[in-house]
Amino acid sequence: MNHFDSANNISLQFGHRGKVAIFIDGNNLFHAARFHNIDIDYNKLLRVLLGDGRLFRAFFYTGVDAGAERQQGFLLWMRRNGFRVVQKELKTFYDGTRKANLDVEIAVDMLSLAGRYDTAVLVSGDEDFVYAVNSVAYKGCRVEVAGFRSNTAPKLIDVADCFIDLGEIAERVRKDFPHGLKYEERDIHISQQPPPPPHFVEPAEPLPCSAAPELAAPDVHAFHPPIGSIIETSVNEGMDQLSSGGDFVRVTDDQ
Repeated sequence: MNHFDSANNISLQFGHRGKVAIFIDGNNLFHAARFHNIDIDYNKLLRVLLGDGRLFRAFFYTGVDAGAERQQGFLLWMRRNGFRVVQKELKTFYDGTRKANLDVEIAVDMLSLAGRYDTAVLVSGDEDFVYAVNSVAYKGCRVEVAGFRSNTAPKLIDVADCFIDLGEIAERVRKDFPHGLKYEERDIHISQQPPPPPHFVEPAEPLPCSAAPELAAPDVHAFHPPIGSIIETSVNEGMDQLSSGGDFVRVTDDQ
């Protein structure tokens, strides 16, 4: 049975989603969220995407700069808060850009684990995942795509069983800042990886998605740099900012 929740402007489908595996394309989400002027709270995001399901595993894929000490602290925080981090060192190209492509790693993990989970949630707007999503669906798994509609390829939305528009539920996944800080005053760091091209499409009626439980108030002092960001800072900007954060159950060992 479908139910439209006017408070959150999303369509909710009640039912058991079984074991849920979450695959987050860190660089893609970072640029899309920044485009929409939103800082993601990853504890909130994980809880919303999990909905009424049981967490099988949550993967976070990102390029890393070995010299970025604060980014290493962020990735440690992610590991301690329910995410299995898959990382690849940034490569410098002839034009000076630095990037790391993890599309293959995401697709391989989605396919190799299919059958061990019931529902896959892919957090990305990249059209390159269309074939992988179709392949997982053919194996009998439910596949949901989460992203910002204007930054998500229409073909990727079309092949998903459900599209979760993060723009419509921004207040449920947004990071809270104390003292009413303005966006430009926040700790914003720009990724050295080039942003993916936006996919501008006309808004459409959202597909039915699963209900998510009410969220507990987040710890606004937790250390949450933006997803996938490459952060330049002095060595003295220590790890004392790192918080064990949230009470979410850790599902994986530190790598």
